[in-house]
Amino acid sequence: MPLSEDDIREILRLIDESDVDELRIETDSLSLHVLRSAPSAAAPAPTTRPAVAGRAGGLLTVPAPMVGTFYRAEAPGALPFVEVGAHVEPATVVCLIEVMKMMSSIPAGVTGTVVEVCVENASPVEYGTALFKVRPDR
Repeated sequence: MPLSEDDIREILRLIDESDVDELRIETDSLSLHVLRSAPSAAAPAPTTRPAVAGRAGGLLTVPAPMVGTFYRAEAPGALPFVEVGAHVEPATVVCLIEVMKMMSSIPAGVTGTVVEVCVENASPVEYGTALFKVRPDR
């Protein structure tokens, strides 16, 4: 029996109310992978844990932590979360990724300056797709 949107919302609610840090559910028609980062006193916990793929030419890549649709702003017509030249901190929200009508805030995960936006707004992304290139602070 396939999972409905309500089933997934209930799973996410249960995860939110539990101490689970990671959950992976796979069926024939669905792959759901949820990661939670530990909250810090300095900033609210992001919805997903950022993963910096590595350096290329001294730049850090902010990859997509999930499959979904990439959005640069929180609503159509709104200003993007970040532009090229913006300074970001690890908890700075740089974009949203939508999965099954649920939006996840994606933090930069690094400290530095955005030098490239790698994905067009409203484009589909795969896990690990480079979203932004950031020149790290020295």
